[in-house]
Amino acid sequence: MSDITKITIQLWTATEAEAGTNGFVYLGIAGREFHVDASRNDFEAGDNYTYTLGAGANVLDAARNDPASPRLDTSDTDSYPVYLRFEGKDNDDAWCLEGVTVTVNPGTPTARTYDNDRLAGTGANQKIWLGQRYGKALYLKRV
Repeated sequence: MSDITKITIQLWTATEAEAGTNGFVYLGIAGREFHVDASRNDFEAGDNYTYTLGAGANVLDAARNDPASPRLDTSDTDSYPVYLRFEGKDNDDAWCLEGVTVTVNPGTPTARTYDNDRLAGTGANQKIWLGQRYGKALYLKRV
Protein backbone atom coordinates (compact mmCIF):
# COMPACT_ATOMS: atom_id res chain seq x y z
CA MET A 1 0.00 0.00 0.00
CA SER A 2 1.07 3.62 0.21
CA ASP A 3 1.37 6.51 2.64
CA ILE A 4 -1.66 8.74 3.12
CA THR A 5 -0.45 12.23 2.24
CA LYS A 6 -3.76 14.02 1.70
CA ILE A 7 -7.42 13.62 2.62
CA THR A 8 -10.23 15.78 1.28
CA ILE A 9 -13.62 15.98 2.98
CA GLN A 10 -16.47 17.60 1.05
CA LEU A 11 -19.42 18.41 3.32
CA TRP A 12 -22.84 19.77 2.34
CA THR A 13 -25.02 21.26 5.05
CA ALA A 14 -28.75 21.14 4.28
CA THR A 15 -30.60 24.39 3.54
CA GLU A 16 -33.54 24.04 5.90
CA ALA A 17 -34.05 26.15 9.00
CA GLU A 18 -31.63 25.45 11.84
CA ALA A 19 -29.57 23.03 9.69
CA GLY A 20 -26.32 24.84 10.46
CA THR A 21 -24.19 24.58 13.57
CA ASN A 22 -21.25 26.04 15.44
CA GLY A 23 -20.45 22.59 16.83
CA PHE A 24 -17.45 20.37 16.16
CA VAL A 25 -17.07 17.90 13.28
CA TYR A 26 -14.57 15.03 13.25
CA LEU A 27 -13.48 12.52 10.62
CA GLY A 28 -12.48 9.04 11.77
CA ILE A 29 -10.31 7.21 9.24
CA ALA A 30 -7.34 4.82 9.24
CA GLY A 31 -7.52 4.37 13.02
CA ARG A 32 -7.36 8.06 13.82
CA GLU A 33 -9.74 10.96 14.34
CA PHE A 34 -9.25 14.41 12.76
CA HIS A 35 -10.90 17.74 13.63
CA VAL A 36 -12.56 19.21 10.52
CA ASP A 37 -12.69 23.00 10.72
CA ALA A 38 -11.41 25.98 8.74
CA SER A 39 -10.94 29.68 9.42
CA ARG A 40 -14.33 30.53 7.93
CA ASN A 41 -17.91 30.47 9.15
CA ASP A 42 -18.51 26.87 8.14
CA PHE A 43 -21.33 24.35 8.67
CA GLU A 44 -23.93 27.04 8.00
CA ALA A 45 -27.20 26.19 6.22
CA GLY A 46 -26.48 25.61 2.52
CA ASP A 47 -22.71 25.48 3.01
CA ASN A 48 -20.76 23.21 0.61
CA TYR A 49 -17.03 23.20 1.27
CA THR A 50 -14.06 20.90 0.80
CA TYR A 51 -11.62 20.58 3.69
CA THR A 52 -8.08 19.32 3.09
CA LEU A 53 -5.88 17.46 5.57
CA GLY A 54 -2.19 16.88 4.83
CA ALA A 55 -0.64 18.25 1.61
CA GLY A 56 -2.24 21.61 0.79
CA ALA A 57 -4.13 21.70 4.10
CA ASN A 58 -6.80 24.35 4.63
CA VAL A 59 -7.92 23.24 8.11
CA LEU A 60 -7.17 24.80 11.46
CA ASP A 61 -4.31 23.21 13.39
CA ALA A 62 -3.08 21.63 10.14
CA ALA A 63 0.09 20.18 11.66
CA ARG A 64 -1.84 18.30 14.36
CA ASN A 65 -4.49 17.19 11.85
CA ASP A 66 -2.00 15.75 9.36
CA PRO A 67 -2.37 12.10 8.24
CA ALA A 68 1.43 11.96 7.88
CA SER A 69 2.00 12.59 11.60
CA PRO A 70 2.03 9.85 12.67
CA ARG A 71 2.25 8.34 9.22
CA LEU A 72 -0.87 6.51 8.07
CA ASP A 73 -1.07 4.01 5.22
CA THR A 74 -3.92 3.34 2.79
CA SER A 75 -4.08 -0.23 4.15
CA ASP A 76 -5.18 1.31 7.48
CA THR A 77 -8.43 2.38 5.80
CA ASP A 78 -9.35 -1.31 5.43
CA SER A 79 -8.68 -2.05 9.10
CA TYR A 80 -10.75 0.67 10.77
CA PRO A 81 -14.20 2.20 10.17
CA VAL A 82 -14.56 5.51 8.31
CA TYR A 83 -17.04 7.91 9.89
CA LEU A 84 -18.07 11.51 10.60
CA ARG A 85 -18.79 12.45 14.20
CA PHE A 86 -20.55 15.56 15.44
CA GLU A 87 -20.24 17.17 18.87
CA GLY A 88 -22.67 20.01 19.47
CA LYS A 89 -21.89 23.06 21.56
CA ASP A 90 -24.70 22.01 23.94
CA ASN A 91 -27.56 19.48 24.17
CA ASP A 92 -29.75 21.51 21.80
CA ASP A 93 -27.15 21.98 19.05
CA ALA A 94 -27.73 19.85 15.95
CA TRP A 95 -26.46 19.71 12.37
CA CYS A 96 -28.33 18.57 9.26
CA LEU A 97 -25.92 16.96 6.83
CA GLU A 98 -27.01 16.62 3.21
CA GLY A 99 -23.90 15.00 1.75
CA VAL A 100 -20.33 13.92 2.35
CA THR A 101 -17.47 12.64 0.19
CA VAL A 102 -14.09 11.71 1.66
CA THR A 103 -11.16 11.03 -0.66
CA VAL A 104 -7.79 9.65 0.45
CA ASN A 105 -4.83 10.61 -1.77
CA PRO A 106 -7.02 12.30 -4.42
CA GLY A 107 -5.67 12.33 -7.96
CA THR A 108 -3.29 9.41 -7.40
CA PRO A 109 -3.41 5.74 -8.39
CA THR A 110 -3.99 4.87 -4.71
CA ALA A 111 -7.02 7.19 -4.30
CA ARG A 112 -9.91 5.82 -2.24
CA THR A 113 -13.32 7.49 -1.93
CA TYR A 114 -15.93 7.07 0.81
CA ASP A 115 -19.50 8.31 1.20
CA ASN A 116 -22.89 7.24 2.46
CA ASP A 117 -25.19 6.51 -0.47
CA ARG A 118 -28.28 6.99 1.71
CA LEU A 119 -27.60 10.72 1.39
CA ALA A 120 -27.61 10.64 -2.44
CA GLY A 121 -30.30 12.91 -3.86
CA THR A 122 -32.24 15.85 -2.51
CA GLY A 123 -35.28 14.26 -0.89
CA ALA A 124 -36.27 14.99 2.71
CA ASN A 125 -35.31 11.42 3.64
CA GLN A 126 -31.84 11.83 2.10
CA LYS A 127 -30.41 14.02 4.85
CA ILE A 128 -29.40 13.21 8.39
CA TRP A 129 -29.68 15.21 11.59
CA LEU A 130 -26.77 14.68 13.96
CA GLY A 131 -26.90 15.82 17.57
CA GLN A 132 -27.16 14.81 21.20
CA ARG A 133 -30.76 13.66 20.73
CA TYR A 134 -30.42 12.02 17.29
CA GLY A 135 -27.06 10.25 17.20
CA LYS A 136 -23.64 11.72 16.59
CA ALA A 137 -21.96 9.53 13.96
CA LEU A 138 -22.46 8.69 10.30
CA TYR A 139 -20.47 5.78 8.92
CA LEU A 140 -19.14 5.85 5.38
CA LYS A 141 -18.29 3.08 2.96
CA ARG A 142 -15.80 2.80 0.15
CA VAL A 143 -17.20 3.47 -3.31
